[in-house]
Amino acid sequence: MCRNIKVLRHPDGLPTDQEIEAAALQFVRKISGYRHPSNANKAVFDKAVRDISRCAREMFDNLNIRMYV
Repeated sequence: MCRNIKVLRHPDGLPTDQEIEAAALQFVRKISGYRHPSNANKAVFDKAVRDISRCAREMFDNLNIRMYV
């Protein structure tokens, strides 16, 4: 488990797109072992971040979360 990736589910609302993208970037960096990919791998690295961000946003948009305000 990557201890640097924080929980994005907030009691007062859904995470922002920026929070999701930052977590996706951390995740891709962790599993790939690259902080910055080479030029040869940049496109696939960036696509992974976009895909994970999209999937995370879809998950949050579809979770049945009771918001406590």
